[in-house]
Amino acid sequence: MHGAAGTVASGYRVPNYRALSAGEPRKIHVLAFDYRGFGHSSGIPSEHGLILDAISVVEWAISTAGLPPSRILIFGQSIGTAVTLAVSEHFALESRPVVFAGAVLVAPFVDVATLVATYSVAGVVPILSPLARLPRAFAYLRTFIRDKWSSQERITRYVRANEQNNEKYQVTLIHAQDDWDIPWQHTETLFQLAVEAATTDGVSPDDCFERNVTSKVDLGAAGSVVEQRTENGIIREEILKTGLHDVIMGNPVISLAVMRIFAAADPSWN
Repeated sequence: MHGAAGTVASGYRVPNYRALSAGEPRKIHVLAFDYRGFGHSSGIPSEHGLILDAISVVEWAISTAGLPPSRILIFGQSIGTAVTLAVSEHFALESRPVVFAGAVLVAPFVDVATLVATYSVAGVVPILSPLARLPRAFAYLRTFIRDKWSSQERITRYVRANEQNNEKYQVTLIHAQDDWDIPWQHTETLFQLAVEAATTDGVSPDDCFERNVTSKVDLGAAGSVVEQRTENGIIREEILKTGLHDVIMGNPVISLAVMRIFAAADPSWN
Protein backbone atom coordinates (compact mmCIF):
# COMPACT_ATOMS: atom_id res chain seq x y z
CA MET A 1 0.00 0.00 0.00
CA HIS A 2 1.80 3.14 -1.21
CA GLY A 3 1.66 6.69 0.11
CA ALA A 4 -0.85 9.42 -0.66
CA ALA A 5 -1.60 10.64 -4.18
CA GLY A 6 0.06 9.59 -7.41
CA THR A 7 0.01 6.16 -8.99
CA VAL A 8 1.82 2.86 -8.52
CA ALA A 9 4.44 4.10 -11.03
CA SER A 10 4.97 7.61 -9.61
CA GLY A 11 8.52 8.79 -9.00
CA TYR A 12 10.41 6.64 -6.54
CA ARG A 13 7.80 3.89 -6.20
CA VAL A 14 9.05 1.46 -8.85
CA PRO A 15 12.58 1.29 -7.34
CA ASN A 16 10.92 0.85 -3.96
CA TYR A 17 9.14 -2.28 -5.17
CA ARG A 18 12.54 -3.69 -6.06
CA ALA A 19 13.75 -2.90 -2.53
CA LEU A 20 10.85 -4.91 -1.11
CA SER A 21 11.85 -8.00 -3.05
CA ALA A 22 15.62 -7.47 -2.97
CA GLY A 23 16.19 -10.01 -0.22
CA GLU A 24 14.97 -12.91 -2.36
CA PRO A 25 13.89 -11.71 -5.85
CA ARG A 26 13.02 -15.24 -7.02
CA LYS A 27 10.58 -15.78 -4.15
CA ILE A 28 9.20 -12.33 -3.30
CA HIS A 29 6.73 -10.74 -5.69
CA VAL A 30 5.15 -7.32 -5.18
CA LEU A 31 1.46 -6.72 -5.86
CA ALA A 32 0.53 -3.02 -5.95
CA PHE A 33 -2.59 -1.19 -7.10
CA ASP A 34 -3.75 2.37 -7.80
CA TYR A 35 -6.01 3.90 -5.18
CA ARG A 36 -9.45 4.73 -6.54
CA GLY A 37 -9.40 8.04 -8.38
CA PHE A 38 -5.75 7.64 -9.37
CA GLY A 39 -4.03 6.00 -12.32
CA HIS A 40 -6.22 3.33 -13.92
CA SER A 41 -8.62 3.12 -10.96
CA SER A 42 -11.92 4.94 -11.24
CA GLY A 43 -13.98 6.42 -8.43
CA ILE A 44 -13.45 9.00 -5.70
CA PRO A 45 -10.90 8.39 -2.92
CA SER A 46 -12.34 7.78 0.55
CA GLU A 47 -11.36 5.80 3.62
CA HIS A 48 -14.17 3.29 3.12
CA GLY A 49 -13.45 2.97 -0.61
CA LEU A 50 -9.71 2.47 -0.25
CA ILE A 51 -10.21 -0.21 2.38
CA LEU A 52 -12.71 -2.07 0.17
CA ASP A 53 -10.29 -1.91 -2.77
CA ALA A 54 -7.39 -3.21 -0.68
CA ILE A 55 -9.49 -6.05 0.73
CA SER A 56 -10.50 -7.00 -2.82
CA VAL A 57 -6.86 -7.11 -3.92
CA VAL A 58 -5.91 -9.36 -1.00
CA GLU A 59 -8.90 -11.63 -1.64
CA TRP A 60 -7.79 -11.90 -5.27
CA ALA A 61 -4.30 -12.91 -4.14
CA ILE A 62 -5.75 -15.63 -1.91
CA SER A 63 -8.62 -16.93 -4.04
CA THR A 64 -7.48 -16.35 -7.62
CA ALA A 65 -3.68 -16.39 -7.39
CA GLY A 66 -3.91 -19.20 -4.85
CA LEU A 67 -1.47 -17.75 -2.30
CA PRO A 68 -1.90 -18.98 1.28
CA PRO A 69 -2.09 -16.13 3.83
CA SER A 70 1.10 -17.42 5.45
CA ARG A 71 2.96 -16.39 2.28
CA ILE A 72 1.46 -12.90 2.12
CA LEU A 73 2.99 -9.86 3.81
CA ILE A 74 0.92 -6.67 3.94
CA PHE A 75 3.19 -3.65 3.47
CA GLY A 76 2.30 0.01 3.80
CA GLN A 77 4.04 3.38 3.74
CA SER A 78 2.56 6.70 4.92
CA ILE A 79 -1.20 6.64 4.19
CA GLY A 80 -0.64 3.06 3.07
CA THR A 81 0.06 2.07 6.68
CA ALA A 82 -3.49 3.05 7.62
CA VAL A 83 -4.82 0.92 4.74
CA THR A 84 -2.56 -1.95 5.79
CA LEU A 85 -3.85 -1.92 9.36
CA ALA A 86 -7.45 -1.71 8.18
CA VAL A 87 -6.99 -4.74 5.93
CA SER A 88 -5.09 -6.73 8.56
CA GLU A 89 -7.77 -5.96 11.16
CA HIS A 90 -10.58 -6.90 8.75
CA PHE A 91 -9.23 -10.39 8.15
CA ALA A 92 -8.18 -10.94 11.78
CA LEU A 93 -11.74 -10.20 12.97
CA GLU A 94 -13.50 -12.58 10.58
CA SER A 95 -15.44 -15.51 12.06
CA ARG A 96 -12.61 -17.67 10.74
CA PRO A 97 -9.63 -15.40 11.37
CA VAL A 98 -7.12 -14.96 8.57
CA VAL A 99 -3.66 -13.84 9.65
CA PHE A 100 -0.86 -13.14 7.21
CA ALA A 101 2.89 -13.67 7.49
CA GLY A 102 3.12 -10.17 8.91
CA ALA A 103 2.67 -6.45 8.38
CA VAL A 104 5.30 -3.75 7.87
CA LEU A 105 4.37 -0.12 8.55
CA VAL A 106 6.76 2.57 7.34
CA ALA A 107 6.09 6.11 8.61
CA PRO A 108 2.67 5.37 10.10
CA PHE A 109 0.47 7.89 11.90
CA VAL A 110 -1.88 7.67 14.88
CA ASP A 111 -4.91 9.15 13.10
CA VAL A 112 -5.65 12.09 10.81
CA ALA A 113 -6.56 14.49 13.63
CA THR A 114 -3.31 13.82 15.47
CA LEU A 115 -1.37 14.11 12.23
CA VAL A 116 -2.95 17.49 11.52
CA ALA A 117 -2.07 18.61 15.05
CA THR A 118 1.59 17.65 14.68
CA TYR A 119 2.33 18.59 11.06
CA SER A 120 4.85 21.33 10.25
CA VAL A 121 6.15 22.51 6.90
CA ALA A 122 9.71 21.17 6.54
CA GLY A 123 9.45 20.18 10.18
CA VAL A 124 9.77 23.83 11.20
CA VAL A 125 6.67 25.90 10.43
CA PRO A 126 3.55 24.61 12.24
CA ILE A 127 0.29 24.79 10.33
CA LEU A 128 -2.51 23.81 12.68
CA SER A 129 -0.59 22.57 15.72
CA PRO A 130 -1.18 25.86 17.59
CA LEU A 131 -4.91 25.03 17.53
CA ALA A 132 -4.19 21.78 19.36
CA ARG A 133 -3.47 23.92 22.43
CA LEU A 134 -7.04 25.26 22.23
CA PRO A 135 -9.28 22.24 22.94
CA ARG A 136 -12.54 23.83 21.80
CA ALA A 137 -11.08 25.21 18.60
CA PHE A 138 -9.39 21.93 17.75
CA ALA A 139 -12.54 19.94 18.59
CA TYR A 140 -14.42 22.15 16.13
CA LEU A 141 -11.75 21.56 13.49
CA ARG A 142 -12.07 17.80 13.96
CA THR A 143 -15.72 17.97 12.86
CA PHE A 144 -14.48 18.79 9.35
CA ILE A 145 -12.30 15.68 9.13
CA ARG A 146 -14.30 13.14 7.12
CA ASP A 147 -11.83 10.26 6.93
CA LYS A 148 -10.50 9.47 10.41
CA TRP A 149 -7.99 6.72 9.57
CA SER A 150 -7.70 5.74 13.23
CA SER A 151 -4.66 3.48 13.15
CA GLN A 152 -4.37 3.66 16.92
CA GLU A 153 -7.71 1.89 17.32
CA ARG A 154 -7.06 -0.58 14.53
CA ILE A 155 -3.64 -1.72 15.69
CA THR A 156 -5.07 -2.27 19.18
CA ARG A 157 -7.98 -4.36 17.90
CA TYR A 158 -5.73 -6.28 15.49
CA VAL A 159 -3.19 -7.28 18.13
CA ARG A 160 -5.81 -8.03 20.76
CA ALA A 161 -7.79 -10.25 18.36
CA ASN A 162 -4.71 -12.27 17.46
CA GLU A 163 -3.76 -12.71 21.10
CA GLN A 164 -7.28 -13.82 22.03
CA ASN A 165 -7.45 -16.22 19.08
CA ASN A 166 -3.91 -17.54 19.70
CA GLU A 167 -2.95 -16.61 16.14
CA LYS A 168 0.70 -16.06 15.20
CA TYR A 169 1.37 -12.53 13.97
CA GLN A 170 4.19 -10.06 13.31
CA VAL A 171 4.10 -6.29 13.10
CA THR A 172 7.13 -4.12 12.29
CA LEU A 173 6.98 -0.33 12.54
CA ILE A 174 9.75 1.75 10.94
CA HIS A 175 10.24 5.51 11.03
CA ALA A 176 12.98 8.10 10.49
CA GLN A 177 13.58 10.81 13.07
CA ASP A 178 14.05 13.42 10.34
CA ASP A 179 10.64 12.71 8.75
CA TRP A 180 9.17 16.17 8.14
CA ASP A 181 5.78 14.93 7.00
CA ILE A 182 4.85 12.54 9.80
CA PRO A 183 6.76 12.98 13.07
CA TRP A 184 8.41 9.76 14.24
CA GLN A 185 6.63 10.00 17.61
CA HIS A 186 3.54 8.64 15.85
CA THR A 187 5.35 5.30 15.53
CA GLU A 188 6.32 5.34 19.20
CA THR A 189 2.67 5.84 20.15
CA LEU A 190 1.44 3.04 17.89
CA PHE A 191 4.14 0.67 19.10
CA GLN A 192 3.21 1.36 22.70
CA LEU A 193 -0.49 0.76 21.99
CA ALA A 194 0.30 -2.51 20.22
CA VAL A 195 2.43 -3.69 23.14
CA GLU A 196 -0.28 -2.78 25.63
CA ALA A 197 -2.85 -4.70 23.57
CA ALA A 198 -0.57 -7.74 23.57
CA THR A 199 0.07 -7.63 27.32
CA THR A 200 -2.10 -10.07 29.22
CA ASP A 201 -0.08 -10.39 32.43
CA GLY A 202 -1.63 -7.41 34.18
CA VAL A 203 1.30 -5.10 33.50
CA SER A 204 0.27 -1.45 33.65
CA PRO A 205 0.89 0.87 30.67
CA ASP A 206 3.58 2.73 32.65
CA ASP A 207 5.39 -0.51 33.53
CA CYS A 208 5.00 -1.62 29.93
CA PHE A 209 6.61 1.62 28.73
CA GLU A 210 9.47 1.24 31.24
CA ARG A 211 10.06 -2.32 30.06
CA ASN A 212 10.33 -1.13 26.45
CA VAL A 213 12.76 1.64 27.33
CA THR A 214 15.09 -0.74 29.15
CA SER A 215 14.98 -3.32 26.34
CA LYS A 216 15.64 -0.81 23.55
CA VAL A 217 18.89 -1.40 21.67
CA ASP A 218 20.78 1.77 20.80
CA LEU A 219 22.44 1.39 17.41
CA GLY A 220 24.18 4.75 17.52
CA ALA A 221 24.06 6.56 14.18
CA ALA A 222 21.78 3.83 12.82
CA GLY A 223 19.03 4.59 15.35
CA SER A 224 17.38 2.14 17.74
CA VAL A 225 15.44 -1.11 17.81
CA VAL A 226 13.04 -2.50 20.39
CA GLU A 227 11.06 -5.72 20.14
CA GLN A 228 8.22 -7.11 22.22
CA ARG A 229 7.50 -10.85 22.00
CA THR A 230 4.56 -12.83 23.30
CA GLU A 231 3.65 -16.48 22.85
CA ASN A 232 1.77 -15.47 19.70
CA GLY A 233 3.32 -12.38 18.27
CA ILE A 234 6.33 -10.18 17.58
CA ILE A 235 5.96 -6.41 17.65
CA ARG A 236 9.07 -4.56 16.49
CA GLU A 237 9.91 -0.87 16.31
CA GLU A 238 12.86 0.48 14.33
CA ILE A 239 13.66 4.19 14.56
CA LEU A 240 16.28 5.43 12.08
CA LYS A 241 18.26 8.62 12.55
CA THR A 242 17.81 9.59 8.91
CA GLY A 243 15.60 8.61 6.00
CA LEU A 244 13.10 11.46 5.67
CA HIS A 245 9.60 10.41 4.66
CA ASP A 246 10.19 8.76 1.29
CA VAL A 247 13.95 8.18 1.01
CA ILE A 248 13.65 5.65 3.84
CA MET A 249 11.96 3.26 1.43
CA GLY A 250 15.33 2.62 -0.23
CA ASN A 251 17.06 1.85 3.07
CA PRO A 252 18.26 -1.76 3.52
CA VAL A 253 16.20 -1.97 6.74
CA ILE A 254 13.12 -2.24 4.54
CA SER A 255 14.43 -5.28 2.66
CA LEU A 256 15.61 -6.81 5.93
CA ALA A 257 12.23 -6.27 7.61
CA VAL A 258 10.49 -8.11 4.78
CA MET A 259 12.99 -10.97 4.87
CA ARG A 260 12.81 -11.23 8.66
CA ILE A 261 9.05 -11.76 8.57
CA PHE A 262 9.10 -14.31 5.77
CA ALA A 263 11.98 -16.20 7.41
CA ALA A 264 10.05 -16.41 10.69
CA ALA A 265 6.94 -17.65 8.89
CA ASP A 266 8.93 -20.22 6.87
CA PRO A 267 12.23 -21.43 8.43
CA SER A 268 13.36 -22.78 5.05
CA TRP A 269 14.10 -19.18 4.07
CA ASN A 270 16.96 -18.98 6.57
